[in-house]
Amino acid sequence: MPTVNTNRKFRDIDLSFRINPFTKDLYTKTDEEAVKTALKNLILTKNFERKFHPEIGTQVQSLLFENNSPAVLIAMDRTIRESIERFEPRVRIVDLQINETQDPNELLVYLVFSFKNVDNPITLTTTLTRVR
Repeated sequence: MPTVNTNRKFRDIDLSFRINPFTKDLYTKTDEEAVKTALKNLILTKNFERKFHPEIGTQVQSLLFENNSPAVLIAMDRTIRESIERFEPRVRIVDLQINETQDPNELLVYLVFSFKNVDNPITLTTTLTRVR
């Protein structure tokens, strides 16, 4: 029976583009932080925003301008789940909740995920804000 490598390292550049003063390389994010950043970017990317990959992204930005209703929250949930399942093969969604806040222009996304083949849940919380 083949063994499953649960010690995979995920690495990505830090989007602040800060330079390490000693190595002169860009700072990097690893493991949880790298995947959290990738998930947040995926959720906030609009369809057709990435050149040559119009399929990557979600409809979240356009749904933010709809009146908050259960149907809109269900549509947001569906578009986020579909996008993560399709474009982020490293993770498995454990729980996804989209909640209203006191500000009518904000929604709170609470995502619990785990790396595939690892049962340690990781939480990502992000705020979606519509801006005119």
